[in-house]
Formats: sequence, C-alpha cells, structure tokens
Amino acid sequence: MDIKNLAEKYSDYIIERRRFFHSIPELSFEEVKTTEEIKQNLESMGIEVETFPDYNGLVGTIRGSQPGKTVMLRADIDALPVEEHTGLSYASTNGNMHACGHDAHISMLLGASKILCSMKEEIKGTVKLLFQSAEESCYGAKYYVENGVLDGVDAIFGMHIWGTLDAPYFNLEAGNRMASVDNFKITVEGVSSHGSAPHLGKDAVIAASSIIMNIQTIVSRINNPLNPLVVSIGTIKGGKRFNIIANHVEMEGTIRTHSREVRAEIEGHLRNIVENTAKALGCNAQLDYTYYAAPVINEHDHINNIVRNAAVKLYGKESLTPMPKLMGSEDFSYLAENVPGFYGFIGTRNADKGYIYTNHNDKFTVDESVLHRGAALYAQFAYDFLEEKSK
Repeated sequence: MDIKNLAEKYSDYIIERRRFFHSIPELSFEEVKTTEEIKQNLESMGIEVETFPDYNGLVGTIRGSQPGKTVMLRADIDALPVEEHTGLSYASTNGNMHACGHDAHISMLLGASKILCSMKEEIKGTVKLLFQSAEESCYGAKYYVENGVLDGVDAIFGMHIWGTLDAPYFNLEAGNRMASVDNFKITVEGVSSHGSAPHLGKDAVIAASSIIMNIQTIVSRINNPLNPLVVSIGTIKGGKRFNIIANHVEMEGTIRTHSREVRAEIEGHLRNIVENTAKALGCNAQLDYTYYAAPVINEHDHINNIVRNAAVKLYGKESLTPMPKLMGSEDFSYLAENVPGFYGFIGTRNADKGYIYTNHNDKFTVDESVLHRGAALYAQFAYDFLEEKSK
C-alpha cells in the first residue's frame, strides 16, 4: 500500500486526536487519562497493548504476516505546568498545557499505527509502539529500559515537533542533535552575625555569589571552546532578614553539553570550584550532582540512511532542511544508548497562520497540516527498516 496516501486518508483522525489530547494535558508521571485513551485507540485497531502496574505510558505491538526483526517507534505523552493562552477552542483549562507538542507526537504515532495496521500483510517483522511517560522529567525513559521494554528491539525512531523550524520540513541530520542534561544542587553553610558586624560571621551569600561567578570559568577557561557547554544557576535562596549575615544558601542549576567526554569531566571540575571557593571564604559547601539524559547523537549510519531515504521516498529531497544542533535535551537518549536509534524533527512554524511561538511558550501551537507527514515518516521508516532487514 502507499503510505503517503494512507497518511492523507487518516489526516482528519490525526488532527482530531491531537485536539483531544491537547485538551487534557497531564504532567509527567500523572498521564493516567492520556494512557487510557491511547490504550483504547490502539485496542480498537486490534493492536496488542502492554501497560505497567506502577508507571504510565504503554507499549503497543503490531505483528506482521511474516517473521523478521523488531523496530520501535516512540512518542512522549506528558505536558507542562503552563497556563495556556492560545485562544484555541480546544485549549486546556486545567492549568497544564501541551506546550511542547507531545499531543502532536501522540496523534502522529496513532496515525502511524493505523497506517501500519492497514499494511500488516506486507510487514516482515514486528513494530512496537512506545508511548512514553514523563519525558519532561529528563529521565522518564529510564523506567522502560530498566523494565525490559527494549528487549529484542533492533532499532528505534522518534521525532519532535519544533516551533522554530518551518513547516512542513523535516530535519533528519546525522551526528550530535541535542545536549545532555545533568542537574545539581549546591548548599553553602556559613556563620550568621549582625549585618553591622560581618567580620563576626562567615557570609554564605558572599560565598554563594563567588561560586556562581567562579563556576563560569568551567566554560570560559577549562572547557575547549570548540565544545558547546552551558553551566547555569536557575535558583538561589538564602538569608532571613536584611540585617542578618546569612548562614545558609541553596542554589540549583543545570549543565548541558554535546560531548560525552566533557560530560564525564564536569562534575569533578564543579566540585573542586564549589568546595574550594567556599573554603576560601570561611564557609563549607556541598554539591549534590544528578546525571540525567545523555546527548542525543544520530551515530548509526545505516539507520540514518533509512530515515532520510524514507522521507525522500515520501516527499522528495526538498522536504529536508538543516537545523543547528540544540542545547536542549531529550531523554530519548536513554533508549538510543541501548538500541541503535535516530531522532529527528518536523517543523511547525508558519508565520502566515500565526504559528510563531517556540516550544514551552504559553501561546505555542502547531500547524496541523504537517501531522500526517509525521505519521507517514514513522510508518515508512518502520516498514523500510523491516523490509531491508528481511533480505
């Protein structure tokens, strides 16, 4: 069957589903209604569904008429704690919002499921459909890896709606695409005193301020400038009163890099600066460092070629466009570190329609005319991967 035509056939279904899921956004680890609705949609197509007793999200399985390899398609399903201001008739009203396009990801993968179900007699192998909980947490995918969801899977493909990429183009480039994400908390302990007598105390605010400045030398003096690196402090809390030298400050921040090697070194550099800066000012500091998602790197040439060729087969070379790599992060990397994978982007920016807001903005919305193209690419990649592996 012609996947492109099937995608167009199911376009109305895909758009309707996107609008429904847009209206019921649920936060990471709370996607109960979303999971149940996806389950009902898949079961109505005759697809086997596996759910989890202690976790949201699910895995659907489409078995082809002939044995073969197994390919997985992934979509994330969680929303953000953002008050929506799009003015859409189907806008959310519960204080949460699909401001990152995960509603579109759900609907595109449901559309791909319909396409692939229509082609079961032609499929040589198995297609698994991962509707993943809690991507916005930076580690939601880890659960599925630890619970065997990738067992027997030979390749995985995912993609993201992107608000700064023009519709209806695909970005399907090899190499580094998104950065790692690791977070940290710094606690500084000093000695309080009266604000008129700072010499009698050990000022935790001064120590914290110095730490903030000094850790930027990781980027400017320790890191090779050819390696993109971000070290950011996002919160700082300290002090009780204007005339009391603070004895306690807490700070939280994040680190992003595209390099696995740089990532492995950063904690040591950060710990050295934090502890010794505080010590030099008579304070003590503790660093709590948490590793989350690794960089997203499309590093398997064979998979890269199948994805790009699938898009060209569907919509021609003109459907592809370059895009700079991003310092944002994606926990798809948990999956792609265990199974050869590819992560791509589909543009949804359309200035003529007013779709100009970036992901995570309270006015973000998508050009729905591109959604069937995403569904088609999901399906075409799965079909082509299995077809090639059967030869």
